[in-house]
Amino acid sequence: MKANADFPNINSKQPEGLNPMGEPYRVLIIDDSMFVQKQIGQILTSEGFEVVGTANDGLDGLEQYKSLYPNVDIVTMDITMPRLDGVSSLTKIIEFDKDAKVIMISALGKEDLVKNALIAGAKNYIVKPLNRKKVLDRIKAILD
Repeated sequence: MKANADFPNINSKQPEGLNPMGEPYRVLIIDDSMFVQKQIGQILTSEGFEVVGTANDGLDGLEQYKSLYPNVDIVTMDITMPRLDGVSSLTKIIEFDKDAKVIMISALGKEDLVKNALIAGAKNYIVKPLNRKKVLDRIKAILD
């Protein structure tokens, strides 16, 4: 009879959410949709990322970024939100920390807003509906 040691574990790869030191990358999720917050959080935590905060609008997200700084490695930010939209919040985060790594999340049909966000300093973007592989690929591309 074969023992478990005879079969390599298909999940034995290094989780994508760990930095070269083996510590989790820290993520701030800014989105007015609780569903999207949970979805991104589940995708990222399943790969070892640590969600250090969530915010429901751009103003709260900006305040959280400032209070968590420098303990945030990446920010996921919705483009369309109440109180302060994603592009305005992104601009203020970049003014505060020119090295901030922000990835925008947008619905289809918002290409002009995505373009404005990239010009303002966003490192990448993800289009809804969220796809696990695309979320992880785009975030890892920013961190590498």
